[in-house]
Amino acid sequence: MSYLRSIPLLALGLCTLMVSQQASAEIKVGYVDFQKLMAEAPQVKSTMQALQNEFGPRQRELIAMQNDLKARDEKLQKEGAIMAEADRAKAEKALRDGQRELSRKGGEFQDDLSTRKNEELGKVQRYLLEEIRTYSTAQGFDLVLGEGVFYGKPQLDITAQVLEVLKSKPAAAPKPAAAPAKPPGAK
Repeated sequence: MSYLRSIPLLALGLCTLMVSQQASAEIKVGYVDFQKLMAEAPQVKSTMQALQNEFGPRQRELIAMQNDLKARDEKLQKEGAIMAEADRAKAEKALRDGQRELSRKGGEFQDDLSTRKNEELGKVQRYLLEEIRTYSTAQGFDLVLGEGVFYGKPQLDITAQVLEVLKSKPAAAPKPAAAPAKPPGAK
């Protein structure tokens, strides 16, 4: 009896498989290595050069400050033993103050650079994604993949259907399974 019930299901499964194979033969799919694109695109290189031009002077200032502090530290190490106590204490304080200032400016520099780099690379990434979409449409691609889907024809997008199924289910998250009962005599 169950054998007879499974025949229509088997036939339906085979038909579905045949239709899906036929449909997949008609779909033009591409892949984009986005990491390679980010490494090699001239727009990314241009953006990185612009950031270097913007932050280069501050970086050079920090390097000069660091070199100055290093020279002052070396001088203090050499001449500290023969300096008057008040002069040595004054030089040590100035060195500590300079190191704190360098540390503060270095932190601000890193924060500013990181923020600007993220902003600019975000703009470039959005531009590259739009270019991928434009190229994909012009070349007749149905689906372009990378780490995710960069482009897909609306006919291939099943998000709305999945969302309808989810809306028909209870809004509350499924409850976890009940804890197993303790065996008799367990503490």
